[in-house]
Amino acid sequence: MDLEGWPGHIWLEGRTAVHLRDHQERPSHMPRGPAAKTGEGFLNPAMAPARTRSVLLLADALEHDWLVPHTKPIRALDALCATGVRCRRWRKEIPNQDRLRVTANDLDRDALDWGIRSHKEHPVGDDKEWVSEANRFETDQEGKVVDGIQWVNGDARKIMVNAPFQWIDVDPFGSPVSFLDSAIQSISRVGVLEVTATDTAALCGSAKTSAARRYGSTGIVDSYMYDDATRILLATIARIAAMHDKSIHPILSLFDGHHVRVSVLLKKSKEIASEWRNNIGYRIRSQPYHFSDQPSGKFSGPMWTGPIFNAEIIQRMTVERALKICAGQESDYPADWSEKDIEHSRREIERTVRHLSESASLLSQDHLLVAIDDLGAAAGIGQLPSMKAMKQGLAERGFEMAHCQMPEPMFATDADWDTVLDVAKSSK
Repeated sequence: MDLEGWPGHIWLEGRTAVHLRDHQERPSHMPRGPAAKTGEGFLNPAMAPARTRSVLLLADALEHDWLVPHTKPIRALDALCATGVRCRRWRKEIPNQDRLRVTANDLDRDALDWGIRSHKEHPVGDDKEWVSEANRFETDQEGKVVDGIQWVNGDARKIMVNAPFQWIDVDPFGSPVSFLDSAIQSISRVGVLEVTATDTAALCGSAKTSAARRYGSTGIVDSYMYDDATRILLATIARIAAMHDKSIHPILSLFDGHHVRVSVLLKKSKEIASEWRNNIGYRIRSQPYHFSDQPSGKFSGPMWTGPIFNAEIIQRMTVERALKICAGQESDYPADWSEKDIEHSRREIERTVRHLSESASLLSQDHLLVAIDDLGAAAGIGQLPSMKAMKQGLAERGFEMAHCQMPEPMFATDADWDTVLDVAKSSK
């Protein structure tokens, strides 16, 4: 396979070697924000945390059997894989590979060839073999298995509709809405759908016409717009799922840097799917905000108003677990990596999950979300209270509090608003 610009230069994401085109600069550690697509060797380093969390979730499903019985395989599809970094990480870093069937698809032949070549150059080395399932896909390009990954060059929507999977990842440039119907149809009776949306202007409320057209929603640009964006995307998935007699059960939903990322469990059930509106409503901007099934005053939505985490699963997504599975080992590091590179890589993995396990319990139930930057004005105090002081004060009153993984400082609590204000005033 003759690829222009090969081999480029090597970067390590998690434990997986990635070949970058020479025209793409070496990624900075702790990258933030969107990156401009620069061709078939493109890698957006700001999406690395999302890929790490995907590895951890899929590993957890295989280890704890909450998706399929322990005797059954999980067929996982990276529907828009580009150069295949996510699916290569699934294959390289997840401990239990015996039951994992990975399919990588993309319409861009050059990008796919770059991913296949990268995978051949850095094989997993466990001699895993499984029979090609190319006849599952109605595509002009026959899929072929290379070191445990089946690579397919086709239209994602066509492939998803014609072949069932237990795990589908949809990560497009921009809005995912055009892929959701096909993805939800393709999910088995029980399956996981992971969705990324980078059209955050629409989801956060600043692009109002796009929000109305794509999501049927309206938003407000304020401290709660990031949580709004996550919940608006969940509501869209829930609505489309209900059309196919499926219900959604959020596992992990968050706004990270420049994108929204949600992972939901889909279950086939007409009865439960018929009740999807029970978790749909509007955020009313009173003080504090509250959810209502009807819009009034200053509001955003419609959005998902139910839990956005699964506590049992996400409590296991600890820093220790992430480092054990995803941190590079001595044999993984590129030859030109320094001790500083290695340390930064580990810190990035830690940052990826830092507040997840501690906030899992609160975000899987009814909770109050509080923006620290707004709390000073609301409490009538000049100096903002620290997270530590707020947590200690709330604990002394018998309430829980957890720092949330958000772009701005925010915490979740089971306390009422008056108690939060009282603690803020006493903590100044």
